[in-house]
Amino acid sequence: MSLVVAFDLDMTLIDTAPGMSTTLTALADELGVDLPVEELTARLGPPLDVLLDGYVPAEQMSAAVDRFRVLYVEHAIHAVEAFPGAAESIAAVRRHDGRVLVVTGKYEPNARRHVEHLALDVDLVHGMVVGPGKADVLRREGASILVGDHVHDVEGAKAAGVVSVSVLTGGCTEEELVEAGTDVVLADLTVFPDWLDAYVSV
Repeated sequence: MSLVVAFDLDMTLIDTAPGMSTTLTALADELGVDLPVEELTARLGPPLDVLLDGYVPAEQMSAAVDRFRVLYVEHAIHAVEAFPGAAESIAAVRRHDGRVLVVTGKYEPNARRHVEHLALDVDLVHGMVVGPGKADVLRREGASILVGDHVHDVEGAKAAGVVSVSVLTGGCTEEELVEAGTDVVLADLTVFPDWLDAYVSV
């Protein structure tokens, strides 16, 4: 069976916190609302409408989300960088003749913009899926591993019956990830290539 590894995007492959912060600040200014931007960007993972719930009136939420996605292109795409080890982790999958997927809750056109801007060597980008919602994509593409930073990623891996690898570059603690049922916890992606080499050799 060929190796297929799926990666979450935000706070797993790329450090989107600065871009999210700038975009949320711009959105708050336009809407005239007070958003606790630092708090909201400390634990990225939930969908945007969940992050904004309680700060943006329900009847304005759809328009606010649409506007955020437009502002995001201006404020975040070129400002966001890949985490150390991201390119090397993708290359490690390639060394084992594997396929690389990005499976993310992010709005797919913006996810693609990040992948293209950073020249990440991936085979497929699938956006707008969170938690167990990732399972259908993982099963369809034959993934055996999902690498993520959030308990939602663990939930997606478990729902699909694949190995859950968690990195500590997001807002979730090791304890939270272990409690959610992750199989492996790594400090960051710089140690993923060695882990993958050992995993494949078993």
